[in-house]
Amino acid sequence: MSDLETVIDVKGLTKFFGDKKVVDNFDLSVPKGAVYGFLGPNGSGKTTTIRMVCGLLTPTSGSGTCLGWDVVSQSDLIKTKVGYMTQKFSLWEDLTIKENLQFVARMYEIEDLKNRVNEALESLGLSARANQLAGSLSGGWKQRLALAACMLHDPQLLLLDEPTAGVDPKARREFWDTIHELADSGVTILVSTHYMDEAVQCDYIAYIAYGKKLIDAPSAEIVDRVGLYTWRVEGVGLSKVALELKNNPAVENVARFGTALHVTGMDHDGLEAAIKPYKGDENLHWQERKTGLEEVFIHLMGSTEDNFQ
Repeated sequence: MSDLETVIDVKGLTKFFGDKKVVDNFDLSVPKGAVYGFLGPNGSGKTTTIRMVCGLLTPTSGSGTCLGWDVVSQSDLIKTKVGYMTQKFSLWEDLTIKENLQFVARMYEIEDLKNRVNEALESLGLSARANQLAGSLSGGWKQRLALAACMLHDPQLLLLDEPTAGVDPKARREFWDTIHELADSGVTILVSTHYMDEAVQCDYIAYIAYGKKLIDAPSAEIVDRVGLYTWRVEGVGLSKVALELKNNPAVENVARFGTALHVTGMDHDGLEAAIKPYKGDENLHWQERKTGLEEVFIHLMGSTEDNFQ
């Protein structure tokens, strides 16, 4: 399995729950050693897609392989080589960190259990807290424990579902440093998130909304592929400016980012014409800027329909 260049290759994955189509005709190809980001709002189908890819959920239709095995007929084999970190902490809170790892190691029938658990404690910085009850840990330490448990059986693929939700910024940064170290060692990582600042940490991004993939590309190419232009404005009276610009057909979206507005559109000249009347206002300071991933996502979301409406 280690010679595979494409770790995940699925086509047309679709999932219904009752009469609701939660995932709609989803294709995905993930190269070995990549950090692949699933970006989208809560309820967009990210978790369902991840579970279909790793064999935990049978698709209603569609086909493909994960680690060279069929996602439908060989799901049991896939699970032996995948580490899956769920959105909600799912280990045992009345056991210590070390006891949790020992229990998981027995489940995987890991040989040399004592040394493997000690290695996991050391690699994730958990040794000093090994005898602390999991239930008493903060979000960041629970995250480290969950990742250590995922890595005990040396998986070739890590599936991380909203792994940094509710975690402080320092712990999030440290977590992403660990993720890149794992990717550098050859582990392929599929991570779902709704944090836009985390998207730039990924080699590839798939934007997902309402069960549909909106775009799928290397993260460095996303903005150029969409072709969206952005102006940033700061100053006095931004609410009035925003209200007026939203009615201009050349303006795609007006969104507040901190103390500024970001004004976006697909027509560069039309967007400049729309903001020209405001450039003479000395209370407003305009600057053209490179469009960010968040503006792209807002743009893409505007063209999709809620599958639960």
